[in-house]
Amino acid sequence: MNQARARKLGDRIAQIVAEMLERRIKDPRLGFVTVTEARITGDLREATVYYTVLGSADEIAGSAAALASATGLIRSEVGKQTGLKHTPSLSFVQDTVPDTARTIEDLVEKARQADAAVAAARADAVPAGDPDPYRQPAAEDDEEDEEEDEEEDDLDGLVDFDAGDPEDEYGDGGGPLGHYPPGRGNGARYSRS
Repeated sequence: MNQARARKLGDRIAQIVAEMLERRIKDPRLGFVTVTEARITGDLREATVYYTVLGSADEIAGSAAALASATGLIRSEVGKQTGLKHTPSLSFVQDTVPDTARTIEDLVEKARQADAAVAAARADAVPAGDPDPYRQPAAEDDEEDEEEDEEEDDLDGLVDFDAGDPEDEYGDGGGPLGHYPPGRGNGARYSRS
């Protein structure tokens, strides 16, 4: 069956059931019942009617029992008014959507109150440490350069490298870099000052 036609038929069944509960069902157990929706299967054999009850747990249980006992009468009226060849069987299910929505609204309200309490506590708060606890990259680079300069100054005072005379090819003074005879040192002298 077409989904649009099934939806339209479900709306019609919900309307018929609501009128029956208001005018023809006189069961004293029936509380303040509101039909919220009716859904019918694609083969038109079964219809589920969703309802809500305003009241206590006893009134909800009494209304469920009253609907179960009046199912046959309501089904025959649905068959008469819809003109279907096969009247669908009816089942009544309590709709929990309003209760769930109410629970969600309560949770959202609690979350708002908790957020407001946190915002109030944060309004006068002051950071425990520095206002800006993160290192600044530029200042860090300057400090590293200063440390390297200090280390070079310390080494300059300890060791004095003297390459000797660059023209002395074989002597102790060494020669041009890379031109030393095999087996001889580079002739570099060092002394502590």
